[in-house]
Amino acid sequence: MSEFRMPSLGADMEAGTLVEWSVQPGDRVKRGDIIAAVETEKGIIEIEVFEDGVIDQLLVQPGKQVPVGTVLAMMHAAGEPLAPAAATMEAAVAQQTAATPPVPPAERPAVEVTQARPPVATPEQRVRVSPLARRLAAELGVDLQRVHGTGPHGAIERADVERAAAAPSAAATAPAPAVAKPDTAALQMGMRRAIAAAMARSKREIPHYYLETRIDMSQALRWLEAENQKRSIRERLLPAVVLLKAVARALGEVPELNGYWIEDRHQPQEAIHIGFAIALRQGGLIAPALHHVDLKSMDELMEAMRDLIMRARAGRLRSSEMTDATITVTNLGDLGVETVYGVIYPPQVALIGFGRIMEQPWAEQGMLGIRPVLTATLAADHRATDGRRGAQFLDALNRVLQRVETL
Repeated sequence: MSEFRMPSLGADMEAGTLVEWSVQPGDRVKRGDIIAAVETEKGIIEIEVFEDGVIDQLLVQPGKQVPVGTVLAMMHAAGEPLAPAAATMEAAVAQQTAATPPVPPAERPAVEVTQARPPVATPEQRVRVSPLARRLAAELGVDLQRVHGTGPHGAIERADVERAAAAPSAAATAPAPAVAKPDTAALQMGMRRAIAAAMARSKREIPHYYLETRIDMSQALRWLEAENQKRSIRERLLPAVVLLKAVARALGEVPELNGYWIEDRHQPQEAIHIGFAIALRQGGLIAPALHHVDLKSMDELMEAMRDLIMRARAGRLRSSEMTDATITVTNLGDLGVETVYGVIYPPQVALIGFGRIMEQPWAEQGMLGIRPVLTATLAADHRATDGRRGAQFLDALNRVLQRVETL
């Protein structure tokens, strides 16, 4: 018997609102299945289950806000008997029903008051809807029963709702009633509050130290250009993928930077899950995890990055992507920023910043020339590492980028 609790989806999260359940009591689930959606200050997150089993009870109803750690559901392993509490409850209900004598027809009141029950949906009537699509449909007044889903297994997604809302209706003879638009300012304010809480905690609790280095990107860019000439436009690699892969390789030499500071001790992690900072269209920033970056090929990493960016901006992130990051990379080069000094996202112990690749004077072996140069920075937690180890990481990053063909 196990408890499924409201997860902490970030250092800044204290509570979340249950949006919907994707399961019912009696459903079998396996590790990684989406079983619920939770709304936080940073959007709606799809919650995964981390063990195989059978759902016993759903203890919290959609729409309710509960603190992190609250028990949302009870589960048991497949093959285990029904939970004692649930079995006792069922037995009590059965006993009470058997002990209540039937009311003779003549003694029944003329008007019986019965509790209205919602009709049970047939399999044909059930509609798979992403949480974001459901909320958007409510805002736009779209009937989900009339929307054709194009997602996995026919699920209705945001784009399906937007198409349905934009399509003209033959039955519409009168102007539609005004629909309240989402309060974008309030949503942005909520996200800024969440970011502010995490960053204030970071600067209050973490003794940061900062290092920076300049890296000659000539070799890496030549290799990238040659590789992309072999690919179609859809399959081409971005410089960001090369940098992510190089960070993962450098962490292999300085693993102390890959991990957490929890319960007043350093906890290095073996798996390398890099949080990748993504700017959202509605404003704000989010840094979900790219899992096992060290084990992915360049092509796999490129595809994973595209998918993560798309789902982050569509509001379809998973809970593991919000909680698993072991280090964060932020890249502001596309905005023209030369140098990035980041703030560590607790409980992580390091953040890597990349600026714009710029042509700069570069002296080597007594010769002066112009090279494409990248400024890389490291913000690290002095409780977990020191400046020497941080410098060794930046040196390893530089060496990796000089032989990028080995990645």
